[in-house]
Amino acid sequence: MHRQELLQLLKGYKTRFMDELAFVSRSISFVEQHDDCFCRELWPAHVTGSAWVVNPDRSRVLMMHHKKLDKWFQPGGHADGDSDILRVALKETAEETAMDSADITLIDSGIFDVDIHTIPPYGKDPEHQHIDIRFLIEIDDRLPVPGNDESHEVLWIGLQNVSHYNRNRSTYRMLEKTRAMRNAISHRSAAGYKSFRL
Repeated sequence: MHRQELLQLLKGYKTRFMDELAFVSRSISFVEQHDDCFCRELWPAHVTGSAWVVNPDRSRVLMMHHKKLDKWFQPGGHADGDSDILRVALKETAEETAMDSADITLIDSGIFDVDIHTIPPYGKDPEHQHIDIRFLIEIDDRLPVPGNDESHEVLWIGLQNVSHYNRNRSTYRMLEKTRAMRNAISHRSAAGYKSFRL
């Protein structure tokens, strides 16, 4: 994926959430203006990639208690100059869960969510913003998730409990999208059952 490919993804992405629409617009402008948008040394912002990880029936999501920020988040991280932000999201998921990449399934190569959030100063890094491009990934929640040293803990969390771990607006938004997917799965299953009974 090149910077132009990310722009195509952003320009083709649709959302019903007004705050996210604003993030998409700002992201497009930023990426258009910065050839080096994937470099973590670019201040006051840079593009990052993350993954909203769901289990097969969409009833649980995988979250990590991040050591550096002391908060619960989905897997993700810096692109470090890699312009393929989807590859970044998949790589970060594999690294932060310590799972085999064969057990990590990309559900859709399109964008799942876009968020812009502020990262507090840390070490030599000043306060800055992450333009975070999220993708939807599935992992079987029956498999062990070892995690790595970037997190205190990695947990599967039921949709109804996610807000106890993270109350950010962006997490709420992704939860709503997951609930919509789960409802669609339930409706399809019910329709299939009825047709079988007929």
